[in-house]
Amino acid sequence: MLQNGFDVTGFFFNPNIHPREEFEKRRDTLSQYSLLKNFPVIYSDVYMEKEYSAKGEKDCSFCYEIRLEATAKLAKEEKYDCFSTTLLISPYQDHEKLKEIGQRMAEKYGIPFFYRNFRPEFRRSQALAKELGLYRQKYCGCTYSIP
Repeated sequence: MLQNGFDVTGFFFNPNIHPREEFEKRRDTLSQYSLLKNFPVIYSDVYMEKEYSAKGEKDCSFCYEIRLEATAKLAKEEKYDCFSTTLLISPYQDHEKLKEIGQRMAEKYGIPFFYRNFRPEFRRSQALAKELGLYRQKYCGCTYSIP
């Protein structure tokens, strides 16, 4: 969706994904998709060996924070115009919390956070992934969300 009007560079930074095999599936799927859609991706192999869970309750703030901070920092260092997150397409994520943390990181690193509600495109994105034979994750990623 962003390739119409933006020069997109992906950034894979998901140290919270468990188990390691799931982390690798998601990384490999992004690699496959970026080749199909012809956009570059920067990969981080940072991985939390110690499992993170939301302490028995669903609070995604920790994961949002570490991921958006790393993205804002990289975007600033590499002189991109702005940064965003693929989490904005999910109807299961807290958009207000994402927006708040994104804005905070934008201020901290001096680079704009691009917010758009992509949720109306969620079903279409799932259908496209299925059509392309891409792996589709079954859960958010932290140990708390493992089905």
